[in-house]
Amino acid sequence: ACTVPHAGKPGFELGEDEMEVGIGIHGEPGRRKEKLASAAEIAAMLAGPIVDDLPFAKGDNVLAFVNGMGGTPQIELYIMYNELAKILGERGITITRNLIGSYITSLEMAGCSFTLLKLDDELTALWDAPVNTPALRWGE
Repeated sequence: ACTVPHAGKPGFELGEDEMEVGIGIHGEPGRRKEKLASAAEIAAMLAGPIVDDLPFAKGDNVLAFVNGMGGTPQIELYIMYNELAKILGERGITITRNLIGSYITSLEMAGCSFTLLKLDDELTALWDAPVNTPALRWGE
């Protein structure tokens, strides 16, 4: 849990072997507590509902966004991205663009989130357009 400055203490408590699933970006507790699990199990827990609920199908191209909550090291985000890529690959979904890092954060909260955007030619061209912001820069 993150520590909101005004509160001065974490917003919720977790046991050493617990994690929250379904947390928001404001430091609130998640939808449920789970026992800590492997990266593969956590990725399946996060990706399954997204892929099953939305109209993703074999042959789709997607932008995969693996976001850190603020306290997750970059290498751990890449581990989660790798697990997500395996899950999508098994379903015939190709990651053609990605964004991996802590962009939408909740102070020092540990954890990550997955976002998938189904890409077509127009959305891919828009994503590939030059960007020059404090957080993102590419193209000319």
